[in-house]
Amino acid sequence: MAERPSTASGDRARTPPPSDRRLGAHASSPRPRTKDSNNTVCRNLTIYGYCRYDGKGCAFNHDPQSQKTGLNGGNSLGRGKFNVDSPSFTPSTPPKNIISPKAVDAAPFTPRAGTAPPPMIGALTPTPVQPQFQDTTNFLMPQPMDQQQSYHAGLQHGFDNMGHGDNVFSPTKSPLCTNAMKNAAAMASYEYTSQVNPYAQGQDIFYQPTQSTYTIPLNYLNYAPIAPYTQKLLTFQKNIHSFFLSDNLREELQRKSEAARQVLHSSLPSSLNEYHSLVPLDMSPQKSTQTFGYSSWVYKAFSTEDAHIYALRRIEGFRLSNENDIRVVQRWKKVTSANIVTIHNAWTTTKFGDSSIVFVYDYHPLSKTLMEAHFGPNPIFAGSRHVPENVIWSYIVQLASALKTIHGTGLAARVLDLSKVLLTSKMRIRLNCVGILDVIASDPAKNLTDNQLEDFRKLGEMMLAIACNSPLAVTPQNFTKSMDYVGKQYSSGLREVIQSLYQGHVKNIDEFSKVIAPHILQNFNASLHSEDALESELHKELENGRLFRLVSKLGFINERPEFDHDPRWSETGDRYLIKLFRDFVFHSVDEAGHPVVDIAHVVTCLNKLDAGIDEKIMLVSRDSLNCFVTSYKDMKRNIENAFQDLLKNGRR
Repeated sequence: MAERPSTASGDRARTPPPSDRRLGAHASSPRPRTKDSNNTVCRNLTIYGYCRYDGKGCAFNHDPQSQKTGLNGGNSLGRGKFNVDSPSFTPSTPPKNIISPKAVDAAPFTPRAGTAPPPMIGALTPTPVQPQFQDTTNFLMPQPMDQQQSYHAGLQHGFDNMGHGDNVFSPTKSPLCTNAMKNAAAMASYEYTSQVNPYAQGQDIFYQPTQSTYTIPLNYLNYAPIAPYTQKLLTFQKNIHSFFLSDNLREELQRKSEAARQVLHSSLPSSLNEYHSLVPLDMSPQKSTQTFGYSSWVYKAFSTEDAHIYALRRIEGFRLSNENDIRVVQRWKKVTSANIVTIHNAWTTTKFGDSSIVFVYDYHPLSKTLMEAHFGPNPIFAGSRHVPENVIWSYIVQLASALKTIHGTGLAARVLDLSKVLLTSKMRIRLNCVGILDVIASDPAKNLTDNQLEDFRKLGEMMLAIACNSPLAVTPQNFTKSMDYVGKQYSSGLREVIQSLYQGHVKNIDEFSKVIAPHILQNFNASLHSEDALESELHKELENGRLFRLVSKLGFINERPEFDHDPRWSETGDRYLIKLFRDFVFHSVDEAGHPVVDIAHVVTCLNKLDAGIDEKIMLVSRDSLNCFVTSYKDMKRNIENAFQDLLKNGRR
């Protein structure tokens, strides 16, 4: 046996390290052949590009082509790895509802005759979404509170955080954002249903669909106060709601504004004289001929002369035989009363396919007739046993005021009916359709006095029906029972007034005014209180308008990119102080660095700025390197000077 060589120190032979032992089986000597050696690529070939034991006893595969395709269709570079030349996966049993990869070679789909052609690329044809409301008659009502809260909360979360990283488009991190995108997609998909691509060649960009689509209601929720409230405030304390219009009044005005500007595409004529965009206002397609003897229809229309909105009353099937009959409209145009819907014009037309006459009146959005208000599906006093007496007295006083104006001009109303008196707001009624019967049913045999007496009798029938809560109470066979019911439920004074009106004992409006004089004063007092309340609300908006002008001036000056060939105009001179004042008002933070969102601070600072008081304030730059002490008076002068510089070369 040969002698073992010794180390330099003569102790013992050096043992290879573990790494050398691990690589020595392949790097220093050929590895013994195993069962799967022929199917495994040599690692030296993979790492170094060659194997020095190729042909010298290495048991692994050294074929370069096997690195790409592998042996027997497999991947020889290791399990679980893929490369560009890996074959596509084909399952043995393809699942259902999955398109096969071979479908790419299928013939293009050709629809049968009579079906719609495939949509153009880029056409707005999303899948329709079921609308939230099926009843189209209630399209002016807002969404349910729970749906509206989730929808607006999602939108606010999704769009108010734009540019803040994962809070915007991360559905897994922001569930509110997910709801917002779902709701927005649903609304958008339904909004563009049945529309065409406005950008396609030959299409008008102002095209509007022929079908009525659901529109998102106004955000009434944003103005609703949130509990709890501070009830007993000191004289110098105010809450946020004291600075703005009351919520109920704001919602009422917004609903009326929304109804006034709503349009509907229909088969109606595109225009009638100077009026266009006709919208039908009738809730029922069937009309009776009881009042006028002809079927009548009501439309909302926009005027091209003054851009106001009017109501058009069309009498269907009427042919004017005498031109002098329509001249009475000129007399009715001079009748001006707060309790009468003003008439403006009348003419005959054949644009509806027949001979019709159209009367033009003022338009009062969201108004109801007394028939709908008291005997409709949702009566206004459904929770009480009978209509309050002060309501009936208010109706009598207002209609008496309308009759006094009409009779004083030598005319008669002739349309005192529950279906022809509008309830335009809370306890506010107006006599509608005046002058129509004088044109279409002029009766020379019936003089003016008889028509005026008939007005009083019709007024008594209306009040008797409302007091008994039944339109059938005015029939002659039910009159005795109806008056007994009125005597039990109401005062004797109201019973006597209704009975005298119904039986025709009232001969003159001046005498009737003396009978109801105490209630006239009571209604006059209530109207003055209402006027004071509305004036107070108007005063709030007056202050808001004044502050809005200040904010507008700040917006014109701050961050202006260039003015008078100076790109740093808004960052130099007194404009720099205006920028710091803007940060002081809107960009303040607390001791923890959190934003201070305090509307009282904003209102206080802007009020002091508008007044120009001498109070000192300290303005600090964003880098905290500059500090300025100035007054509101100086800031007001700086803003006015900068704004006047903009007005010299600007367009107003």
